[in-house]
Amino acid sequence: MRAATLDFLVSHRRERADVISDRLVDTIQRDNPTYRGPQVSRSDLRHSCVTNVVRILELLADAVGSGVRPHQNDQDPAYDAARATGTRRAEQGVPLDDVLRSFRMGGRLIWEDLIERGEEVLDAAALRDIGTQLWEVVDATSAQVATAYHAHERSLVRADEQQRAELWEGLLAGRGREPGFARDAALRLDLPQAADLLVVVAPRLGVRAVDDRLSPHATAWVRRTEGLVGLVALRDDSAKEANAALDAAARADGVPVGVSAVVSGLASADDGYRQAVLALRAQGAQPGLAVLDERLPEALLLSSPVTASRLVARWVEPLDALPAAEQRVLVETLTAWVAHAGSATRTAAAVHCHRNTVVNRLRRVADLTGVVLTDDAPPVELDLALRARRMGLGSTSHPPG
Repeated sequence: MRAATLDFLVSHRRERADVISDRLVDTIQRDNPTYRGPQVSRSDLRHSCVTNVVRILELLADAVGSGVRPHQNDQDPAYDAARATGTRRAEQGVPLDDVLRSFRMGGRLIWEDLIERGEEVLDAAALRDIGTQLWEVVDATSAQVATAYHAHERSLVRADEQQRAELWEGLLAGRGREPGFARDAALRLDLPQAADLLVVVAPRLGVRAVDDRLSPHATAWVRRTEGLVGLVALRDDSAKEANAALDAAARADGVPVGVSAVVSGLASADDGYRQAVLALRAQGAQPGLAVLDERLPEALLLSSPVTASRLVARWVEPLDALPAAEQRVLVETLTAWVAHAGSATRTAAAVHCHRNTVVNRLRRVADLTGVVLTDDAPPVELDLALRARRMGLGSTSHPPG
């Protein structure tokens, strides 16, 4: 009986594939609205119907002849027609649900035609076997359609991500000065091309939460190896509101965040990026916002490591030979003395000692460095040296303190 069933399936495929395909084209266009539009032409649809109907009938005959359920193999050429359909419909933007619905329609029409033609030549058991195997074939074929469809979607996502990555790299490298590149970047990032910008750099941030805080400023973000980079298009001339929102986000996430001065448009994104990186480095590990304009001395030192090293060597390194406890007291006193504009009285209140103790400590520093420190304004070099030490710059082997 199996031989008779196979003979029937072979002749049925030869005689009925075109007829079933024509019915399927009409049914899909009538009952599946997506296929009525310009996305899929009738000739395209018919080609797909013919190739898939023929292949399904071939797979059905193989399954009935072997008695083995059809297997799914992403490399099996028997599913080439299904994979081609899945890829093409993904390219055309046809929803996957509509594509799979069309395959179910095809399975139903094939089954109805098999029953109509097979009732007179096959018994009930043979028809049941054909029906069981047919729907196994349709399911396996539909799975291959979905696999190809999703693979194409993933390839588009990867291509889009690659394009966005190249766009970001271009902006941060200065290509925003090219008018055409800047226009493309503005469109892809949904940012105004010429708006005043803040550039933000952080090791991490919750983008959704920070966007909520920054609304209604327009933003764009990218994750890079070294952390998160963002562009904030300001809605007005002041960065005060946006910086306050960024500071709140930084403290909520417990991370340092660097932000540039206001820069003019995407053409200056690279300048803003360098500024934000300097501000972040100046902030160190301390949570909160580092605004470049409030970290200019540190930015200067970071931009000139040789100068920073010389300042530390000249003003701070002579203290390294002291015991740790004495070194810490002297550095603390120097820092307070600089912060209080050279006033020994206010310094004494800050470090909780007598004014004369402050004077004696300054003399001790003068003995070690060879520079006399008086009640005049503290030397700028000393201020910079202490800042460099706090950031870990210079050649001193002792940790900042």
